[in-house]
Amino acid sequence: MDSILHFFKDIKNNLRFIFPIAFGTFIGIFVFGNFLKIVFDNFYMETSFAFIGLILGSLKLVVKQADIKKLTLLHVLCLLVTFSFSIYLIVLENSLNISSYISSNSYLILAGVLMSAGIVIPGVSKTVILMMLGLYQIYLSAISTLNLSILIPIGVGLVIGGIIFLLIINFLFKFVKSYTYFGIIGFILGSIFVIYPGFTFDMHGMISILLLIISFMFGLVLCNLQKRNCL
Repeated sequence: MDSILHFFKDIKNNLRFIFPIAFGTFIGIFVFGNFLKIVFDNFYMETSFAFIGLILGSLKLVVKQADIKKLTLLHVLCLLVTFSFSIYLIVLENSLNISSYISSNSYLILAGVLMSAGIVIPGVSKTVILMMLGLYQIYLSAISTLNLSILIPIGVGLVIGGIIFLLIINFLFKFVKSYTYFGIIGFILGSIFVIYPGFTFDMHGMISILLLIISFMFGLVLCNLQKRNCL
């Protein structure tokens, strides 16, 4: 975060730090974007449950990063507000005809701006944000076919939103860090309802539960590894 916000103070070192991350992200998007499109198209419920497991597993790290000394009513209120807002967005998406906006460049730029929150804010998934906007499958298809009419507006929004959210989150972490993290936890919990695909009591359902457990454990392992790297 500091490398981007203070980029021009030490361009050489900041670029040395940012470039490998940006390059790896770019490669990862195109490699895993195609893979995710295939698994979502063929194993939607199983893949969704795997994502839910990862989200639940990541909560441990977010709670640790909040580093609260005492849980207060304000912490709980921050969680409830963002959780309620997530649920409201789900209801709003279901009530609106999203398909009529998807072809609009302004909507795609807005999606990119909101998607950047999933990159900047720890624990918040850009996948969930795109699902809320009804754009995830379209985004994956655009990556697999290199549809620039979709990717360029989203990319513009990502740059704009990245700068905005970096400034906002840096300010919030500086002055109200623990409350901000509890707001993030509320959003994470609400995002589970975005991803939840329903459940069937058959082999697909059993595999989905198994994948949820495996991905949850994997999320915990990743959290522990990240925690050690920060020591």
